[in-house]
Amino acid sequence: MLTLNNAIDLLQDFAGKHAFPLAPKALYEPCSYILSLGGKRLRPALALMAAELVAGDGAGPQALHIGWAVELFHNFSLIHDDIMDAAPLRRGKPTVHTKWNLTTGILSGDVMLIFAYQHLAALENQSAIPAVLKVFNRVAKGVCEGQQMDVNFETQELVSIEEYIEMIELKTAVLLGGALEMGALSVGANAKDAAYLYDFGRLAGIAFQIQDDLLDTYGDPATFGKQVGGDIIQNKKTLLVLKTLEVASADDVLRLKQLLSFENTLEQEEKVKAVRTIFDHNNIPTLIEAEKKKYEDLAFDALSKVNAPDERKAILKGMIGALLHRSK
Repeated sequence: MLTLNNAIDLLQDFAGKHAFPLAPKALYEPCSYILSLGGKRLRPALALMAAELVAGDGAGPQALHIGWAVELFHNFSLIHDDIMDAAPLRRGKPTVHTKWNLTTGILSGDVMLIFAYQHLAALENQSAIPAVLKVFNRVAKGVCEGQQMDVNFETQELVSIEEYIEMIELKTAVLLGGALEMGALSVGANAKDAAYLYDFGRLAGIAFQIQDDLLDTYGDPATFGKQVGGDIIQNKKTLLVLKTLEVASADDVLRLKQLLSFENTLEQEEKVKAVRTIFDHNNIPTLIEAEKKKYEDLAFDALSKVNAPDERKAILKGMIGALLHRSK
């Protein structure tokens, strides 16, 4: 059974053999650039690991086209998300639209999506292509819907916890689940096991994003890799904020709303400290950890139902478990 590092090594080798064309340079250079910025490569690796979980050692390479299609789609969405957010940096480097321009960002992102479909059409198991395409289209549509919800939340005064969970499920989690589901289908998994793997990835993805919310506020600056408190500085309606609005006193709710308004004049460091004090006063870290554990337990329950050897499932469970308890 492949480990995460084994799967990433296979993907890196595959990517080198399937590089973008050299011309036109203005179209393809940004595609290569965004992929060079790094990232965990978790989503494509899950496709390979799902193939081995279902079909045994050596089956992972059969899902390489799926894994790379997932990675191309993910990076296509990052290029366009950065345009929508007017973000100047991605992983500490200039975003595509900043380094080039908006037109290039739109067009290079579009062509990455087309290449993703080309990879899906190149599957070794041609009979699996219709089922895989159906999953890919469903997941891609969900990601777009999740992104629109996230955009809406910026101006939506009231956001419920249920709405927030749906947003992170669509924007982040369904692609994790889809990678597992497509990887399994590519080696002949039955629909029931493929669906369990989708649920495993989807539920783990929700827990993964909840962990990100926690780390953004409570992470160690030495290991987190980006500014701690960034969500607070940007007035984002994270799960920590929404849970506070649900359980806090009227005074704390009023103070939190004041701090997260654009009229607030506190320096960034003081603002983060003040919001974190309200979170601590209302036991928010413990409540959010409990919420994360709920989805983590549901994810592992879905994995347990997959008809595959326990030793193979243990590798996947251990890898996801480590990611859900990471510090960066």
